[in-house]
Amino acid sequence: MNKVMPKEATDVLSMQEILEIPGLEMMKGILAGIYPAAPMAKILNYKVHSVEKGKVVFRGKPNLDSLNPMGTLHGGWYGTILDSAMACAVMTTLPAGKIQTTLEFKVNIIRTIPLGATVDAIGTVEHAGRSTGVAVGRIVDVDTGKLYASSSTTCIIMAPELK
Repeated sequence: MNKVMPKEATDVLSMQEILEIPGLEMMKGILAGIYPAAPMAKILNYKVHSVEKGKVVFRGKPNLDSLNPMGTLHGGWYGTILDSAMACAVMTTLPAGKIQTTLEFKVNIIRTIPLGATVDAIGTVEHAGRSTGVAVGRIVDVDTGKLYASSSTTCIIMAPELK
């Protein structure tokens, strides 16, 4: 892996740089700190925990800033960490020159995640084809295994042209 780090912590790789890296190598590089993680992950307090072909786990701990006005965890936190895990799982199946993005996803929130709990968002690929990838996700408590949410996604797979 070639180390490609942005100039600032908030920078991301260029599309040209991304297209030169196979998806599995990119995700392993993010895990190892070789490539930058998505800036949003820092804001929402989660990060890549493990990577293998077809499966990515993000570990996170919701904080006070992630609550809604009722004092419970905002649904957007569940959606964001699950979307990250599922889409990145699809990414691990892609060769250099291909990217993916979420077309649609669904989240079933089963119970609220209490503040202080550490959870894993596990994304697993069910299908990765020429033009679409399908994955499922779940959020589980690291200590108890309790299921907090489940989800599914469809991603579009494409080879963008650079100008």
